[in-house]
Formats: sequence, structure tokens, C-alpha cells
Amino acid sequence: MSLLSPDQPKNLEIADITALRGLSDQEASQRLRHEGANELPATQRRSVLKIALSIVTEPMFALLIAGGVIYLFLGNIEEAVVLLGSILVIMVIDFFQENRTEHALEALRDLSSPRALVIRDGKQKRIAGREVVRGDLVVVAEGDRVPADGVLLWQMNLSVDESLLTGESLSVRKSAWKGQVPDEMSRPGGDDLPFVYSGTLVTQGQGVTQVLATGTTTELGKIGKALEAVKPEKTRLQRETGRLVRLVAIVGIVLCLLAVLLYGVLRGQWLNGILAGIALAMAILPEEFPVVLTIFLALGAWRIARTHVLTRRMPAIETLGEATVLCVDKTGTLTLNRMSVGQLFARDATYEVAGPGMEKEALLPETFHALVEFSILASQQDPFDPMEQALRLFGERSLAQTEHLHRDWTLIREYPLSPALLALSHVWKAVEGDEYVVAVKGAPEAILDLCHLQADEREALSQRVSAMANDGLRVLGVARAYFKQAEKLPTDPHDFNFELIGLVGLADPVRPRVPEAVRECYLAGIRVIMITGDYAGTALHIAREIGLKSDHACLTGPELDRMDDAELQGRMRTVNVFARVVPQQKLRLVNALKANGEIVAMTGDGVNDAPALKSANIGIAMGERGTDVAREAASLVLLDDDFSSIVQAVKMGRRIYENIRKALAYILAIHVPIAALSLLPLLLGLPLVLLPVHIVFLELIIDPASSVVFESEPESPAVMKRPPRDPQKPMFSGQLITLSVLQGVSVLVSVLAIFLLSLSLGRSEPTVRTMTFTTLVFANLGLIFVNRSQSRLILAMLRSRNAAFWWVMAGGLLLLALVLSIPFLRELFSFSLLTPTDLLICLGAGIISILWFEVVKLL
Repeated sequence: MSLLSPDQPKNLEIADITALRGLSDQEASQRLRHEGANELPATQRRSVLKIALSIVTEPMFALLIAGGVIYLFLGNIEEAVVLLGSILVIMVIDFFQENRTEHALEALRDLSSPRALVIRDGKQKRIAGREVVRGDLVVVAEGDRVPADGVLLWQMNLSVDESLLTGESLSVRKSAWKGQVPDEMSRPGGDDLPFVYSGTLVTQGQGVTQVLATGTTTELGKIGKALEAVKPEKTRLQRETGRLVRLVAIVGIVLCLLAVLLYGVLRGQWLNGILAGIALAMAILPEEFPVVLTIFLALGAWRIARTHVLTRRMPAIETLGEATVLCVDKTGTLTLNRMSVGQLFARDATYEVAGPGMEKEALLPETFHALVEFSILASQQDPFDPMEQALRLFGERSLAQTEHLHRDWTLIREYPLSPALLALSHVWKAVEGDEYVVAVKGAPEAILDLCHLQADEREALSQRVSAMANDGLRVLGVARAYFKQAEKLPTDPHDFNFELIGLVGLADPVRPRVPEAVRECYLAGIRVIMITGDYAGTALHIAREIGLKSDHACLTGPELDRMDDAELQGRMRTVNVFARVVPQQKLRLVNALKANGEIVAMTGDGVNDAPALKSANIGIAMGERGTDVAREAASLVLLDDDFSSIVQAVKMGRRIYENIRKALAYILAIHVPIAALSLLPLLLGLPLVLLPVHIVFLELIIDPASSVVFESEPESPAVMKRPPRDPQKPMFSGQLITLSVLQGVSVLVSVLAIFLLSLSLGRSEPTVRTMTFTTLVFANLGLIFVNRSQSRLILAMLRSRNAAFWWVMAGGLLLLALVLSIPFLRELFSFSLLTPTDLLICLGAGIISILWFEVVKLL
């Protein structure tokens, strides 16, 4: 029974601490003013106005606005409305994409500021965690979140879950500090330390701690600083696309100015010259690149969400398909982070538990009834500790039809766990009989000592304990004793005549689908690395269980500290299991992999994982069991915490990457004839073919084609049977650019042929423009068709399902038909009515322009 009620002032009736007075309210107020609140600074958010300004300052918006204003000056209201109206659609898309902010530090602040019970002026009072100051005396008990880092002045059977900071799945024991209060604290992790840390959870017992650090100076605060210092990197695709757009933009600006000068000087029409220059700039500037990336990745995020993976940062999707290394946190990622009974040993017999759901099988054999019975009697009646919860759950299911649960017994006394005796004893009074029943459980060596076994018996049981531990089990010994009620209970559990009952092995089970997911990662050429705060033996056992290639090699945190960066990078090429790793080391490991040229994906669920998640190329957090901090720092979140979902995300990422290449190749190809048709008539003194309104029309086909159509293309069957693409290989390879330019030149030749033929036949300027533009539209639709695949022929692609392709084809043809047939639209586009023969000529020229690519596929 807890001495401290979580809802009432906690009265510590312990002689050693009743004299504690703590700080005065005045002292606490002064420190709060001078040192600041016990919280982390909030993340800076961009205002809506700043987001909107960043969007409207993009070059394409400036061109559209300039063109619309000039049309207004010229009195062409319809053209102005078309240009200015197109701005709204793109602005909405960009605004929702830009309106994404980071909340990792806000989540850390919420986590680090729980309610706290402090002793001030000799009285206990509950305050907000943010008001705790250095020097405060804080009372903590089972279920409390520790508000600040401190040293324990007194404790009773205190255990704390520090997995948020260390990754250890088991709670650690705490001991009280002896002597003068220290100035510094040691790192979290390990049993019998006298320090407690902000954000950790008390799972058992109670204590009084003196605060040594608050806010950003706590271990949790240091993680917050590291998280704040890590800046997300742009993906390689973003960098390459940015360079290409900048290069083309410079060329476009130069040609735009040249076009304005030529038109103004040669024809004397400066406003029309500016319009011609704007049309040329719009034709050259690959404004589809950022739009395509936005829409493409948004649709990819939607598809990935259907596999229970939430995308927090869109660029991570295309990077995921290139991942070469997957760094995995053991607790809660590979395992369920839920203790369960794995093995029982009693009377020289072993009972293997099939898994977390075995309790649904047949009843437990009688041989093991007493072992489970007394393990529950040696636990809290309403346990908070995960191991005790696992024991009680197992007992309630396996002993439900027996009389071994003893819900009507009365607890008389508890002998708590201590550094001298790592065992917990409970003395019970049965309903009938004149004896006390004593149950004890704890570390096997402590139980063997209490039972006073012979040397040969101890040796045999020690070997059994070692065998169970090598199987990755946490082993507990269980014993019992009986004592006459008429006699006074001893002060030392050693005075009982204990009888050993057996051993209980508890496990944090591996997630069922993890081994298969690891195999798929290896098949896809992705290396899997385990990084955990747990012990090396447990880590290697889990590695064997999931099929991780470890070669029995493991590096620990202390070994990492002795390595410089160069040595660490060398070891990172061969070692796949890292144990006893602290948060700062996880970040260092990720950075070492990146320094080796790897594309790193990092999974995790705790606060301790947040800096590494943010530094990795792709951070993947667990959604169900993960902390808010991990989710906010990550790029992707597994909503169902299923490790195998990562494999599906990788598969989707590779598909997205392939299709992005197709889309960008198509964009590059179609811009060649558009740019040439905007520039050549100016240089040759011929009638203008493309005006801004024509560019906008083409964009209505190009934008959905380059995003929706290519995004909808299914992945190739071998997408997960080949290694990741070389990270050093550029997206825009020489082969890709050459092929795209050749396609664009081929279309340009066909379109120019129609343009020059129409002029030579003496057709009117509107008719020449109409036939040239119609040929360009047909050729554009053909380019979309042939670029859906660089290996499959047209007939094969006709059988491939892609509804978006047919919608875009139908939409493009319908728009063209409306423009050619409706007088108002023909006048708006400066077109004339074409004859059926003219249309067939345009269609034939468009088809011829792309047929050669089918021959290339055959070769």
C-alpha cells in the first residue's frame, strides 16, 4: 500500500524526513525569477502572412500578375481574368503545403512540466511543474512524472521507468544519496543510482528528491537543445531541382529581356513586347517542377497513409525510396514494449509460453501452479510495474479456474527491495489457519541466498538462470515460507525458512511481423542496424530472433565514447548491433552513417530518439506507443506501430522516385518546343505563335499530366528486388537529359514543319497559329503516353491500368475541342476554324513526332 495518495497532500510519516523544511516561498520565487521557469522554450511559428508572402514572391506568380496587369492596360479583360484567375488555384495548393510547422519543442515542454508535490516551509504543497526551482524538495510516488532532475534524499522501494531517456524497457531501482548533496549528476541508466530525471515515470515506491537542475539544464532539456540545433536537410531531389530551376531561370530572364528589346525595337510595340517576353519566360521557366513535387508527394503521402504510415514531411517520401540503412530502436519498435511471461521452471520441469496470446490455450499444468501463485502474492495487488502486471495477467488467465489467486487474503507486511537484498517479500494472513504465508520474488541470486541451498543445487540453478537469460529473458526467482501468527515477525527476510519454488522468465516479445520485414529489407538491399539502450546480451538475442545480421558483434555506449569520429565511421561499416547507447550517441551514430555516404532511415518512439530522428534523412516514429516528441521530430509516423509498414513505405518511396523521374523528364521534353516556339518567331520576324493565354492552356494539361498521371503509374515488379540507387548518382543524369531533349527536339521539328508549311501555303496568321498549337497539343499528349514507361511499348501500356491517364487525355482533347469550336474561345485564343483535313494533318504530325521513341524501347 502506498503511503502517498496521488490525490491528497502526501504525508511522509518517516522519522528521517519529517524535519525537512525545503525552500521558503520567497526563496523559490526569487529563483524562479532569476533562473526561469522549469520548461523548454516554445518553437517559433511562421505567421499566415509570412507564408502567404513567401508564396506570392515566387517567379511564376510574378509573371502571371505582370501579364494580367498588362492585358488590363491593353483592354483585354478576358486574357487578364484567365491569367490572374490561374493564380488562385496554385496559391491554395502552395499555402496548404507551406502551412506546416514543427512542434517538437512544444511537445517537450508539455512533457517536462507535470504537476509536482514540493516541500516548502516544512509543508507539502502541489504546484505546477513549471514552478519547480533548483533546491526544491519534491515528493514522488508510484504513477508520478518526475518534474525535474534531482538527487534522492530518501526512498522506499522506488523504481523508475527511464525508457524515455535510455530506451531500457525495464524500470530501474533507485537508492538514496548518502552524505552531502552533490553538485553534478551522472547519466541516466542502470540500477541503484540516487538520481531521478525530468520526464521519467515512477513505477513503484516513493521518495523525496532535491532538485539539482530545471528547464534546459535537465537531461530532457539537453535533448531539447540538441533537437533545436539539428536543422532538417533538403533532399537531394530538392537540391538538384533547385539548381536546375535557377539555371533555367537565369537563361529565361536573359532571353526574356532580349525578346522585349527585339519586339520593341523592331516592331515599336513595347507593351506587346513585354507580353511576348513574359510568354517566353513562362515557356522557359520550369514552374511545373515545384508544383509537381508538391502535388506528387502529397498524393504519395495519401497512398502511404493507406498503409498506416503518416507523412509529416513530404520530401521524405522520395528519400525513403533511396534509403540504404535502417536504424532501429529495439524497445517498442522491434519489440512490443510490453512484458509477458515467456518461460516457467519448477521441479526440474520447463514450461514454454508460446507468446503474449498463449493464455488462451489449455490450462497451466499443475506443476507450475504454485510458482505462478506465489509470484503474484509477491507482487502489488494493483500493480503498476510492467513485470508485475504481466505476472498478474498471466495468473488471472492461467489460474482462473483454480483457488490459487487468494483475493480474500490480507497483506500484513511488506519487506521492500533494497540494494542489499534484491527481492520483494509479502507476508499474508490467510482466511483459515494459524500461519502467515510469506511470498518472495526477486533476482535469482537473492532468492537462492534466502533459500540457503547447497552448493550443487545453487550451481545447477545458476546454469538454468544463465540459459534463460541467454534466451533474452528477464529471470525472477520465487520462493515461499510459513510463519506462526503467534510469533513476532522478524525484521530481516533472511530469518524466514524459505523454500524455492522455481524461476519465471519474462520477455519483451518481438513484434510478430518483424522477422519477415527484416528479410524484405535485406532483399531490397537495405542494411538494418539495431541501436538500443538495453544490454548487449538482450540486444544480440533479439538480433538473432529477428534475423538481423550481427555476426555476434556488438558495440556498447562506453566503447563508442572511446572512439574518435574516424574510427567510429570505420566500425559503422561492419557492426549492426549497438547496445547501452545514450541519446547523444544515437545522434552521433546517425551522423557517422551519413558521413559514410549512407541514406539513413531511423525508427524510434522515445524522447531519447528525437534528435537522431530529426538528423536522419528519414525519421520514422511509432504512432501508438511513441511519444509526442518522437512523432513531432520524425518525417514519417507508423500509425499502427507495425514494423512491416516500413517495408511498404520503402516500396512506395521507390515507386514514387521512379515516377518523379518520368514526370521531370516529360516536363523537360515538352518545354523544348514551347520555348522554341516562343523565341524563334521573334528572331525570324514571323507571326507570334504562343501568347500567355496559350501557355496557361498548355499548363492545364502539363500540370495534371506530370503530377497525377505519372504518380498513378504502378511500380515495376522488381522494385523491391534491387539495391537502392547510388546516393551519389544525380537525379538528372546525362542520359535522362539527353533523352528528354531529343524528345523535345523531335516534337519541335514536327510542329515547326506544320508552322512553316502553313505559312508557305499562304494561310492566315490565326490559321497558322491554330494548326501549330493543335499539333503541339497532340504531340504533348503523345509525349505523356510514351513516357509512362521507358521499357513497355504503347500496346502494353494500353493494358496497364491508369485511370488518371485517360482522364487527362480526355480532358485535354475536350479542352482543345472547346477552344476550336466555340467562337468566343477561338477569339480569346486568336484562333480560326480548322477543317477536318487540317485536324488530321495536325494529329498525324503529332503522332510521328513521338513514334521514334517506341523504336528506342525495342532496341
